[in-house]
Amino acid sequence: MTYVLIPGAGGDGWYWHRVVPLLQDAVAIDLPGPDPAAGLPEYAELVLAAAADRERVVLVAQSMGAFTALQACERLAPERLVLLNAMIPAPGETAGAWWENTGWPRPEGFSVETHFLHDVPPEIAAASADHAHDEADMAFEQPCDFERWPDIPTTVTAGRDDRFFPIEFQRRVARERLGLEVVELPGGHLNALSEPEAVASAVAEASAGRRR
Repeated sequence: MTYVLIPGAGGDGWYWHRVVPLLQDAVAIDLPGPDPAAGLPEYAELVLAAAADRERVVLVAQSMGAFTALQACERLAPERLVLLNAMIPAPGETAGAWWENTGWPRPEGFSVETHFLHDVPPEIAAASADHAHDEADMAFEQPCDFERWPDIPTTVTAGRDDRFFPIEFQRRVARERLGLEVVELPGGHLNALSEPEAVASAVAEASAGRRR
């Protein structure tokens, strides 16, 4: 079993660095998020390259990484898909349109410290500044190229303390778009940094078929 871990906006695989050692045979993808010439097709190619020659693959995608995962699923057919605090895409939807389409309750007075790093250990939060990248517009503007949700067992996980995508919002979107209930985890939007053991455990349980 190989776990291919896809980061969210900005594309730095460092996001998963506390989870990778807790999973057997895991690889975190670096996406060229700041590159204005790269978008979802290029992101999906990197996922496919990481999964090449692997017999059993579980895709794990955080936040905007779900758009990359669904683009890759069209060709990869992983054994399972695990979403973490994810932007669950509809067929042909752009990441730019997702916010309005889902009725996202935009937090007031957004700041990285308040909404992303509030529960991350101070030393990890400080190091995150070296791995924060802006996402180029292209990835927000390209439709996610799939016609219907793939017939792949999917687990939706979400942090109960996520201030960016509140847990009730994530529950509603998962029900409306996938007919699935959310597996609730400790931590906020970046809980792979704040609660790596809980995230790794949920991913492993999902891959073993104990969580739908």
